[in-house]
Amino acid sequence: MARFFVTPDQIRQNTINIYDGDVNHIRNVLRMRVGDELSISDGEGTDYHCTIQSLDKDIVVCNIENSWKSYSELPVKLYLFQGLPKSDKMELNIQKAVELGAFEVVPVSTSRSIVKLDDKKAAKKIARWQQIAESGAKQSGRAIIPVVKEPMTFKQALAYAKELDAVLIPYEKAEGIEETRAIIETLKTSQVKSVGIFIGPEGGFAENEVELAMEAGAKPITLGKRILRTETAGLTTLSILMFAFEE
Repeated sequence: MARFFVTPDQIRQNTINIYDGDVNHIRNVLRMRVGDELSISDGEGTDYHCTIQSLDKDIVVCNIENSWKSYSELPVKLYLFQGLPKSDKMELNIQKAVELGAFEVVPVSTSRSIVKLDDKKAAKKIARWQQIAESGAKQSGRAIIPVVKEPMTFKQALAYAKELDAVLIPYEKAEGIEETRAIIETLKTSQVKSVGIFIGPEGGFAENEVELAMEAGAKPITLGKRILRTETAGLTTLSILMFAFEE
């Protein structure tokens, strides 16, 4: 069933109004008609089962058939701090991070990041990345659209992460896998509400960046004996945490 996001002000007592680009998608891409069913989320945790009441050029009006609290979100908010990778790898990372339950994605400029974004390029990239996040949220049945933040420096990202309950940083010199399992188990039993994950770009983090992260409270973990690419490491860590925290 096709899924769309609306803001609470688009919801009336028994109907929901859909505007803008979603109207074109419903009418001309999906070619939906009056009476067709669709799923709508208010982006704040409530899902609606609706049928189309009317389709006009600028608005689609839907009847609310049923509503319920969404259970698709993890009980813990996961923040992916992704070192800016080359090419279009960031787009893949965002799409899959959303599918795996990330609450926010924070692009991070590190000492080994090859990609450098000026303000003009950053604005275009963020708009594109946010579209990818929304598309991924629709496809995976999320109750929210995860936010892609403006790129931060490494120090800015560490300062932002101080507000979180826990921070993890995969590191090739971390203790063995049993230590990592113990850290994950401790996060589960301590009932944390937010976890940050720091992933380096191609080439990983510089030694001084790892030291700064650990001084700020980040816990180093291992992802096994194999060396993972930047586009794999974040998704692997998210997968581990999703499996650990899923209710």
